Amino acid sequence: MNSAEHLRPARPVRTPAAAPPRSYPSYIAGRDADAGNGDWVYTVSSRSLLEDVFASVALKRRLERDPGSAAAGHPYVVGRVAVTSPEDNERALRAAREAAPAWAAVPLEDRMRLGAAFRARLLRHEEEFLGLLTAEAHPRALARWELSCLLQTYSDETLAWCRQQMHTEIRHGGRRLIVRRQPDGVVCLNPPQNAPAPSAALAVLAVMAGNAVVVRAPRSIALSTLYVLRDLAVPLLEDMGAPPGTLSVVCGNPRSTMDRWLESPYVDDIFYIGGCTEGLSIERRCVAGGKKPVLELAGNDTVVVWADADLDWAAEAACEAFYGSGQICMVPNRVIAHPAVADDLTARIAEKARAVRPGYPEDDGVLLTPVRRSERFFALLDQALAGGARLVCGGARTELDGTRSATGVFLEPTVVRADGLERAARLDVVREETFFPLLPVVVPGPAGDDRLLDDMIRFVNGNAYGLRNSLWTRSRDIADTFVRRVTNGGLLKVNDSHIGFLPYLPSHGGTGLTGGVHGEANYPMLKTSHLQGVSVGAGVSPLRAVFGDRRG
Repeated sequence: MNSAEHLRPARPVRTPAAAPPRSYPSYIAGRDADAGNGDWVYTVSSRSLLEDVFASVALKRRLERDPGSAAAGHPYVVGRVAVTSPEDNERALRAAREAAPAWAAVPLEDRMRLGAAFRARLLRHEEEFLGLLTAEAHPRALARWELSCLLQTYSDETLAWCRQQMHTEIRHGGRRLIVRRQPDGVVCLNPPQNAPAPSAALAVLAVMAGNAVVVRAPRSIALSTLYVLRDLAVPLLEDMGAPPGTLSVVCGNPRSTMDRWLESPYVDDIFYIGGCTEGLSIERRCVAGGKKPVLELAGNDTVVVWADADLDWAAEAACEAFYGSGQICMVPNRVIAHPAVADDLTARIAEKARAVRPGYPEDDGVLLTPVRRSERFFALLDQALAGGARLVCGGARTELDGTRSATGVFLEPTVVRADGLERAARLDVVREETFFPLLPVVVPGPAGDDRLLDDMIRFVNGNAYGLRNSLWTRSRDIADTFVRRVTNGGLLKVNDSHIGFLPYLPSHGGTGLTGGVHGEANYPMLKTSHLQGVSVGAGVSPLRAVFGDRRG
């Protein structure tokens, strides 16, 4: 890529004018592709959208109609990504199929070094990464949280654990026994629109497993995905001498690209991150076509608060529901409060919720993002109130300065209270992922603690989704019972941040609607590979091996 096509910022991207616009063609078969038919998608800064949404959208559309327009130099233009042609999409798949065997033959120890190198490179370019996410409307505090996910995912501890799972050797009866995971082959990754760059960065893990990977950047928000893969990951693969096609990045039509992946004889796995309806449909088509589906879908996470909990910390964890205006699958979606502390807890949650304010994404402390289509929010709220729930706080649109307005692009953090587990379970706001800053506090009816614990655990395990669950209690017995009996979900936290990331533990993955039929905690290195057992004998009699050596 020549300097005229791709200009790196001289300083952190903190304001719209902080860097020249970036320009990315697709990256296919080890090189930057031609721009094809000249179609581009443009990113204009989120700040400009908040200041004048109509002018910003008009600017974006003008550029996409006429990329040569002088408007390309507008200070609010952050960058652009070329739209990949169907022919180039196909070329990316062919290149991946050609690269896969050679890359899989690279020793695991060499491939594992990618993880630490990627983490180090991400840290060196931290400000650029955060700046691009902020330009794409991620509040800076939220972008830092997303960065923390990648830093733990690629931590020394997590990678060492994954390395152990990928290859274990045992000496037994004159044999060297190996239990290892082999790469699936070609993996196609579809990141979500709400967090494309951090999700696309999981592609490096699939590459480390020995796969060739093709990533589709979402057309509506493609820039940060190209940056993370093209500028951070690709140079590491080039330094390793990885075969062309080991990692390709395209930006095509979502439906036609997915259809081609599903039909292609070159594709082994499809790693889809998105909504349940589309994801489960892709799962069915994958199975029918002999491909492995790796799904990261919706979540409807539960925070359980016991009578002896630290209520301030429990309320703080519950209010993680409002990160990104609730438009993140792994934030809390509902709270179950012990009746003895429900009033106090609800008041503390409401107090903290009222302190969550809108603002420009680069401003410190801002957590809320604009919500463009809020009709569903009000329908869910109205249904909850009609079904017996009580509005505790919030419930209105708001402007950038926090003023309530019928035309505001933000939603107030909203808390409702629903009494009775059975009645609450009939409310969509409790039963479904809402994807809004809308948090129900569910309070079971009075009962003894043994009965309450049984009912709460049954309620958690009955969740149709199954991403994350968490508990707040000072009781070792309550915590142990909860950990032992809660089977739903890919991650369980006790007395900890619901959304915080830790080494060793998975950052993604779950059961039910979250992960599909084969859902579980998701370590992408393991999910895009398969188990294989190996025996290497020395001086072993075949006859004795057939009938067994009783001496072991």
